[in-house]
Amino acid sequence: MATNPLRREFYDRDPVEVAMGLLGNILVHQSVEGTVTGRIVETEAYLAKGDSACHAARGRNRKNASMFGPPGRAYVYPIHARYCFNVVTEPEDVASAVLVRAVEPLDGISLMKQRRVPDRLREIANGPAKLCEAFDIDRVLDGWDLTRGVRFWIERDGDFNVGQFEVGRSERIGVTSAHDLPLRFFFKGNEFVSGPKRMRT
Repeated sequence: MATNPLRREFYDRDPVEVAMGLLGNILVHQSVEGTVTGRIVETEAYLAKGDSACHAARGRNRKNASMFGPPGRAYVYPIHARYCFNVVTEPEDVASAVLVRAVEPLDGISLMKQRRVPDRLREIANGPAKLCEAFDIDRVLDGWDLTRGVRFWIERDGDFNVGQFEVGRSERIGVTSAHDLPLRFFFKGNEFVSGPKRMRT
């Protein structure tokens, strides 16, 4: 399978820029069970400075080590017996990341349904933990180099016109601190976006 993964330079930027830039691109995971893909429709940025909700706010430890780079690596952490998937941004040792919150399922939908058993298609991957369950993402992929285009990566979709969608921006969902930071980005009107559709812009 020919791949066109996002390059390291894409991730080596401010997390807000990366969070907006990820919208419309394709998340891919190839496993022994099959390949699943989905279009990214919602993200959240987590900042290296001034962001108490960032997992690296209190420094480096064994669990968050992947956040410190290099850019273009996956940071996967557990939450309530499931997982959340982030991409690492900015230069090495600058601990910032972007949480991929939701995708619109494209390929391998039957496999996603086996893993998730949702009532409706829109609920297969409309949240970070749901997404990881549908895509079989766990701590094994923590630190994975997404720029290699092997097994697990984010694919640039050159045929997708991101301009056809209006991008919304709001406070992040479910954080226990830094509630007022408007660092969640999503396609307005997309049925696969998670949570409340509140927005600032």
